[in-house]
Amino acid sequence: MSKVSENVLLQRAENEFLQGNFKKALRSYGLILKDYPLLDEAKVGAYLSDLGVDSQEEAQALFDYYQIIKNEKENAVDIIDGLIESLDTSKEAIKNLLLDPMEEQLEYGDGIRYSDFLQLVESRGSFKKTFEDIMFSTKVVITDKDEFIDFVTKLSNEGFDEMALGYLDATSHLFGNDQDVLALYNVVQGMN
Repeated sequence: MSKVSENVLLQRAENEFLQGNFKKALRSYGLILKDYPLLDEAKVGAYLSDLGVDSQEEAQALFDYYQIIKNEKENAVDIIDGLIESLDTSKEAIKNLLLDPMEEQLEYGDGIRYSDFLQLVESRGSFKKTFEDIMFSTKVVITDKDEFIDFVTKLSNEGFDEMALGYLDATSHLFGNDQDVLALYNVVQGMN
């Protein structure tokens, strides 16, 4: 009996992943790796399926990102592996930060208050690196106009112009015709 083509097996596993059946996809990718242990597509699929068991949104976002970079970058597998490792590290750091017994904590679900995010930035020394580490796993909860202005400005300053514009477009109506918020469009577009 001949082996089934690796492409057929990969397509089957990918379909299971895309349908949200992460345990079944993980099993399928594992079986592929048994016969093709060096197959990068199967390695990434196994990583992301395992992640998807706990966090479907993160796994899907990383899968989409991998689809974009896999043909452009030789080290796409390493990039995805690094992102998964960063997510785990960031989640642990955020968990520790939120468990600070000296500070009254509010329940934000999968989010982190902007003030706590800024503490994390300060401890890590880089807004850009900290934001990249959490952007797939955690929402930054902004509670007032000043935080919003600071956040969008920092996003733009760190090169996240499209994301900053996205936040502006999605939420500026909440501030009405507030000139400080509308001025952010000039700040973001001025950075380009």
